[in-house]
Amino acid sequence: MWFKNKYFLLIGFLFFTLPSTEAGLFGISPKDRQEFVHARETYNQGNYEQAVAQLSDYIYKTKNIKRREARAYRLLGLAYEKLDMPGKALETYKEALTFHEKDVPLLLAAAELYHRTDLTDQSINLYNQALKIEPDNLIALSGQAENYIDMGFYSKARTYYDRFFELDPQAPAINRARYAYTFSKQRNYADALIHITMAKMEEPSQADYWLLSARAYKGLSMPKEALEDLEIAIFLEPNRTDLKIIKAMWLYQMAQYTSSLSSAIELLKQEPENELALFTIFLNLQKLNQKEQSLQALQKIKELDKDSFANKVARHLLH
Repeated sequence: MWFKNKYFLLIGFLFFTLPSTEAGLFGISPKDRQEFVHARETYNQGNYEQAVAQLSDYIYKTKNIKRREARAYRLLGLAYEKLDMPGKALETYKEALTFHEKDVPLLLAAAELYHRTDLTDQSINLYNQALKIEPDNLIALSGQAENYIDMGFYSKARTYYDRFFELDPQAPAINRARYAYTFSKQRNYADALIHITMAKMEEPSQADYWLLSARAYKGLSMPKEALEDLEIAIFLEPNRTDLKIIKAMWLYQMAQYTSSLSSAIELLKQEPENELALFTIFLNLQKLNQKEQSLQALQKIKELDKDSFANKVARHLLH
């Protein structure tokens, strides 16, 4: 009899302490879960302000910590990012990580936002935490590489990209181009050319890839190939004055003064106050023994009266 009473007491204890069917296995009811699904649909429809309201309500309307799911926090942070509110997004991620410190998607979301807002040290720390949990996480590897590129630690960046490309040899061209950039910055133009060529083959319409390729060729003392790739970059983005001034300056360095002069004059038609174009004109006219005309180019720079290095040089030379 005593055993039977204990049995019924145990059944009663389990009945009253286990979550109800309405609350679901983990203490969150199907109704609550539907609220999250609805908020996610609102986000997917691009209604980010409403998504913020719905997700905030979902996370904070009760003191039930179980409602503070990593996925809900992450979506709330992303909604704030879409609304161009990085501060609120970072607050959301930081709070979420107090509850879910080992949630890799949350760590990555916060690390990426820290990177975009130039909080590099915090970004590096979070990527390191993610990599301790998932050493082969591609997002963390490439993100950490980008942090070190921005800091100018190109060899360090390559250690992450080396592993990244071991795991994903067919990675997007942008990653291959950034990898090539690290070689170029350390004047390893041969390896830079190998990797930027791979990026160009995958995405041939990216002007910046052709520019990086041109720089690699120039570094390898292959001026003809450098100019050819630079011309393609200009063809792809004809309005970019930076590409055109590079062309004019490279032609000057190659002692092609007439061609350089023509390029600089053509650029000046597009951008009449471009000081670099005017200064390139001055340099070329000097080499072509047209002294008086060259000084006119300097005078134009002086008249622009800009607080720039070119203006200071022009004033010094005209003194």
